Amino acid sequence: MRPRLPEPGADERAHSERLLQLLRGLIAAQGPLPFSHYMERCLYAPGLGYYSAGRTKFGAAGDFVTAPELGELFARCVVRALQPTLAALGAQADFLELGGGSGAFAESALRALDASGSLPRRYLILEPSADLRERQRERLRTHLGADINARVHWLDRPPEQDWQGVLFANEVIDALPATRFSVQGGEVHEEYVALDGEGRLRLLDRPADALVGGAVRHLERDLGADFVDGYRSEVLPQLPYWMQAVAGSLSAGVMLFIDYGYVRREFYLPERSDGTLMAHYRHHAHNDPLYLPGLNDLTASVDFTALAEAGRSAGFDLAAYLPQAQFLIGAGLQEVFAEAQARAADDHESYRLAQQVKKLLLPDQMGERFQAMVLTRGPDALPLPPDLLAADQRGRL
Repeated sequence: MRPRLPEPGADERAHSERLLQLLRGLIAAQGPLPFSHYMERCLYAPGLGYYSAGRTKFGAAGDFVTAPELGELFARCVVRALQPTLAALGAQADFLELGGGSGAFAESALRALDASGSLPRRYLILEPSADLRERQRERLRTHLGADINARVHWLDRPPEQDWQGVLFANEVIDALPATRFSVQGGEVHEEYVALDGEGRLRLLDRPADALVGGAVRHLERDLGADFVDGYRSEVLPQLPYWMQAVAGSLSAGVMLFIDYGYVRREFYLPERSDGTLMAHYRHHAHNDPLYLPGLNDLTASVDFTALAEAGRSAGFDLAAYLPQAQFLIGAGLQEVFAEAQARAADDHESYRLAQQVKKLLLPDQMGERFQAMVLTRGPDALPLPPDLLAADQRGRL
């Protein structure tokens, strides 16, 4: 049951129809699509997917607001957390951002790195969307100097050669194509997208293959209980392979992931029996992933226990796991806020900064819903802020 949503315009409907025709063709040729394949095409199909087409996605004019869109405080705290590692690794250290969004984070982070005299050798942005890449390029070119822009490089794929530095990903894991599973008669099934007799999209379940079945049985073993019949949720069986592909060449450094989600035992609570999958359209959240494909951002919450497992399997050590509020405080938000307030031009700017802090920290905003995970590899003593490490909650995983 969808809530009442804003009506799309004629151009939006036509765009969605073009993607729908592509999906119908795929299903007609190949049979029903695993939901993860459907989600991948809805988000990333060239020229048609949500992230690869030209419609505004971030901020008040888009479908959702991310932490970097609120202002510079978030990025400045991230820089304060990662800057000691960049300094320790020296002149060859790079900064890699996964999925640059509107470019807001890169702009603020580069400005903060420049102000502190700690610009990395290269600021790399791994961005699969040509449209977003051009928006990022234009934003940085407009707001930052040529000397800073000369350090920025866009990547089509993760670095293949060994490198050192920091990797940062904000709201990236939630957009990985999720596998939807259910348990029926004690057996694991996988959710697929098919067509009904009138060519409309519909969902159906099929017996899971060995990869999906094994991933679900791993969850049950770790949780110490089997899922009851009818339970439905999401899993990312590809996460260890994705982690190795993205970070396998990072020979020394720190990875920071910030996203919304739960530790495993909270993700798969009995009462969360239909999973966490959500669609986002013009600041409205709904649970119909088949509605207007290509116009909705499809996301699933992150199993941070699985993220830690994937990091360890790729050769990283877990350094810290904590709510976003505690991460930002441990990274020096109080000092960052005080500095920004001192520079504020007027009362309106001071108020805007205070509202940023509330949204970043309050439990019912981003403070508790979003979590931060820090993974390290290389030297035993890569420096991280002591207050951040003191707030570590990895025992919850």
